[in-house]
Amino acid sequence: MNDNLLSSNSNNENNVSFLAKSIVDQYKITTIGEIEETLHSLVGPMVEAILKGELDSFLQYPKGSHEDKQNENRRNGYTHKTIKTKEGEIEIKSPRDRLGQFEPLLVPKRCTNLTDTEDLIQSLYAKGMSVRDITDTVQNIYNCSLSPETISHIVNRVQEEVNIWRTRPLDPIYVFTYVDCIYVTVRNNGETKNNAVYVILGINIEGKKDILGIWIADSEGKHYWMQIFDEIRSRGVEDVLFISMDGVTGLEEGAKSIFPNVTVQRCIVHLIRNSIKYIPRKDYKSFTDDLKLIYGAINLETATENFNTFKEKWSNYPQSIAVWENNWTHIEQLFNYGKDVRRVIYTTNPLESVNSSFRKVCKKGAFQGYNSVFNAFYLRVKELKKRWTRSIHNWSLVLNQLLTHEEFEKILRKYLDR
Repeated sequence: MNDNLLSSNSNNENNVSFLAKSIVDQYKITTIGEIEETLHSLVGPMVEAILKGELDSFLQYPKGSHEDKQNENRRNGYTHKTIKTKEGEIEIKSPRDRLGQFEPLLVPKRCTNLTDTEDLIQSLYAKGMSVRDITDTVQNIYNCSLSPETISHIVNRVQEEVNIWRTRPLDPIYVFTYVDCIYVTVRNNGETKNNAVYVILGINIEGKKDILGIWIADSEGKHYWMQIFDEIRSRGVEDVLFISMDGVTGLEEGAKSIFPNVTVQRCIVHLIRNSIKYIPRKDYKSFTDDLKLIYGAINLETATENFNTFKEKWSNYPQSIAVWENNWTHIEQLFNYGKDVRRVIYTTNPLESVNSSFRKVCKKGAFQGYNSVFNAFYLRVKELKKRWTRSIHNWSLVLNQLLTHEEFEKILRKYLDR
């Protein structure tokens, strides 16, 4: 072994021993509890010392210096904040500059949690960053070198958490659900191919969103959807009032075989996409404006009148009209409910937004096995749930409109009165 390396290791050990003895002597430590208390008391001063050093480096002069300054910026007191660390919560004073340009690295602005670099790594991965990009980011921010293999290991360590999440008990009722599939490329058992990822977004009795689960299969089909509905029932779901979907053949029958009281609603946005395929591009706006007069009408009578006018105006495009004629029962049933309920069920856009977020983590190329997909999507769900802290817009109005329907009131009361 290199003599310089031996000397360096020896010096480090001596320095650590000297520091430990100094702390023990100064604080009169005699028990394990006193060690823990002392370490906790030292975290704050150490953090503050590093932050002051960062500000010195940023301003390019130490505190108390009387030399000519290279810029007009100056120190400007401190911001008091509480941060969470592995040693518990501590109070610190974070130094400020007069121009507000100083961006501390150890404790970034608005950051109050330093418990684990793993949280940052998993969060960056969930936002769609590649392993190598995360490696560079951690190096730049914390001056900490982590290999891509280490980053991958940290990301994959979430697997146990994912397994618990995918089998967790669910709420007994979801008033609204949205179902859809997106396709991802998976490398599994030496074969690379596209696989369907099934996703269900639910809105519970409190009007709050949640992803009920993520499933993977070779392709999308009604039989697998039936298995999924059966699974969520086994995980505690007793009632589902509405399912909004894009129109998978047989899905409606499969859903009703598991949840007999469910109302299945075709997504209007998907119908628009399907019908506009047969319309010249120059007529898109006029065509969609006329469609809005149908599904956005004040009542069914007006919607029917507008649909008849629509069919006459666009009679040269029978394939487009057929899309709406074949799904007219889904248009009619919209008007069984108040406008606030209609606004919730007429489109799968809430889930489309989730899927769009999922696609951000699909840009890194093929996933290495199904677990890699589950890990990446689960981490993304954790990021999304940070925003889903409140009930959906006008939830009280939605609930009141549903309670005017006898069949819904009977079901909802079971859970509202618990």
